[in-house]
Amino acid sequence: MTPTSDHNSERVNEFLTFTLGNEEYAIDILRVQEIRGYDHVTTIANSPPFIKGVINLRGAIVPIADLRIKFNLSTVTYDQFTVVIILNVFNRIVGVVVDSVSDVLALTDDEIKPPPEFGGGFNSEYLMGLATVAERMLILVDIEKLMSSSELALMDTPSSE
Repeated sequence: MTPTSDHNSERVNEFLTFTLGNEEYAIDILRVQEIRGYDHVTTIANSPPFIKGVINLRGAIVPIADLRIKFNLSTVTYDQFTVVIILNVFNRIVGVVVDSVSDVLALTDDEIKPPPEFGGGFNSEYLMGLATVAERMLILVDIEKLMSSSELALMDTPSSE
């Protein structure tokens, strides 16, 4: 059931919003499997600093990446608000640590603005765009591109066989 506007039918997408530091981000709700409190993870030797380790989620071994470390936030603290968003990306389960989860918002394509152009020193390929809701600026992350990016390298993109 897609809501329609008075003029024409407009696609509406739902996004889960979360915070990293002082910024608010959003990802496609269809990629979210569940939200869990941050708990003990088993560390893996020689993994990059943003890979916290793995957890056993009902028999599945799930890698956990801390987006706060990945996005170079100055202070990373683990408290009662810290959560792990369990994602299903390319039919693989992966968890991402964030400061807190806010809410679910429905955005139309018209409400999503393209990301600004940055110089060559900044990789913005995983940014879907920006949206302003009331006084909130949301950074929309293409979680599939982020999870398969060469710098994160948590998974390969699906092969087209």
